[in-house]
Amino acid sequence: MFGLEKPAGQQKPGRSGGFPNMASVGDFNVLSSSIPATKVELSVSCRNLLDRDTFSKSDPICVLYTQAIGNKEWREFGRTEVIDNTLNPDFVRKFIMDYFFEERENLRFDFYDVDSKSPNLSKHDFLGQMFCTLGEIVGSQGSRLEKSIVGIPGKKCGTVIVTAEELGCCRDSVLMQFCANKLDKKDFFGKSDPFLVFHRSNEDGSFTICHKTEVVKNTLNPVWQAFKISVRALCNGDYDRTIKVEVYDWDRDGSHDFIGEFTTSYRELSRGQSQFNVYEVINPKKKGKKKKYINSGTVTLLSFLIETEVSFLDYIKGGTQINFTVAIDFTASNGNPSQPTSLHYMNPYQLNAYGMALKAVGEIIQDYDSDKMFPALGFGARLPPDGRVSHEFALVSKIFIYCLHFFTTTKFWELRLQAFYYYVVFSSLRYAASVKDGSQYFVLLIITDGVISDMAQTKESIVNASKLPMSIIIVGVGPAEFDAMEELDGDVVRISSRGKFAERDIVQFVPFRDYIDRSGNHVLSMARLAKDVLAEIPEQFLSYMRVRGIKPSPAPPPYTPPIHVLQTQI
Repeated sequence: MFGLEKPAGQQKPGRSGGFPNMASVGDFNVLSSSIPATKVELSVSCRNLLDRDTFSKSDPICVLYTQAIGNKEWREFGRTEVIDNTLNPDFVRKFIMDYFFEERENLRFDFYDVDSKSPNLSKHDFLGQMFCTLGEIVGSQGSRLEKSIVGIPGKKCGTVIVTAEELGCCRDSVLMQFCANKLDKKDFFGKSDPFLVFHRSNEDGSFTICHKTEVVKNTLNPVWQAFKISVRALCNGDYDRTIKVEVYDWDRDGSHDFIGEFTTSYRELSRGQSQFNVYEVINPKKKGKKKKYINSGTVTLLSFLIETEVSFLDYIKGGTQINFTVAIDFTASNGNPSQPTSLHYMNPYQLNAYGMALKAVGEIIQDYDSDKMFPALGFGARLPPDGRVSHEFALVSKIFIYCLHFFTTTKFWELRLQAFYYYVVFSSLRYAASVKDGSQYFVLLIITDGVISDMAQTKESIVNASKLPMSIIIVGVGPAEFDAMEELDGDVVRISSRGKFAERDIVQFVPFRDYIDRSGNHVLSMARLAKDVLAEIPEQFLSYMRVRGIKPSPAPPPYTPPIHVLQTQI
């Protein structure tokens, strides 16, 4: 989600792939129907962390957890990058959260010393934690909160500094490339290994890190790769805000040597390659000691290209339709539909889990489908009159509300023991393959009790579907273990088949039982479910459009009512 470059020497080679790239989109609080007052970006730094490594310093990562209102459970919100060999990290990756003045948002920051590629935090050394609220951060002087890290008895775990900055609405990004000339030589046996660190200034005069380039080895005249950064991250949309750029010589032990620095602004950079964008790198200590000191080299802007980021709603405004299909599991493991213990039992007073999952997702996604007509499929039953086994059969083809009544027909069908998902995935895949111009996007909702009999074929169909304008939502109902479903959800390990990996992560799985409100508030249960299963759809949608180079169509002009000329009869 964050497209920040990972500077060599700062992030562990080969380790970052094991950690989900999370820290970006904040959780929407389903208990509030109001529009967020604003969005804030949290930046995290630590000082004097515990040293857990024997022959070097700790390699820290920060994990943020949030706690929903009325719920004691902590849920992971996101993770920063891993920074090598330091007890004083300034994490580049930020956490972006909705801020409501009238709500209490409990936060927990956990810190670990990363020792392997495993995304499992229990495999790493715990360095401590800090508890606070979002309001506590925002309400601190300068929106800067500094607190002690706790959690390890008898140990001083250091301090954490969290700063909050309200975000502007700028959607532009810039693609920039820099080179340098005649930088100071810092290595005794060779030339320097330079990299750049970009900081934006804050309202209180402090600076927040926003980007690091890669390291270019053994040269005093480096050319860094072009990198893309949002204008929001670079200057929060303030074109005249100071941007400080520091130049360092990378060292393996983490004690990087400072070469010098310079300042600029977005407005200056936007002039592009010119004499105005050649900067002297100044080392203040050297300048103060040496009378003949001129500079420690120069840095030159080679290119500056502005790109406007398009959003999910840009495509919707341009006419892209979201086509929704639902597939219902009718296998025998659901139980006899006539018995109250069955997952398909029709309670006259409330919807069952299948109905609630369908209603929760369908009522939201119908707003993006002009005709509100959703294909509904069943799988895992013998159909009358000949008892033919079917792993894909039509339920209804009426308007959405009638989808909810398909359960009344289950008594006419004999439920089968095995569930094959391949057929319903392939059915949606065929439709998606016929429309790849960006005018339509397909979402398949599979509601199942978790028994899967064709894992290999299903994985192959998902890998194929990842190349198409399609997403798959799987909602698990009932008490079963859903280990197989977790494998299909490629959040941690990208799904593969026959040596081929999915082009995109298109599957989102959630167990319905995690969303059942203990007070019996089914509206809240459905809101929580819909929020989580639909949260990844916009990014999955955008990832397909980006890979295919599809731009949103222009929004139609606003409707202008015709002018009627009044005629008067004489």
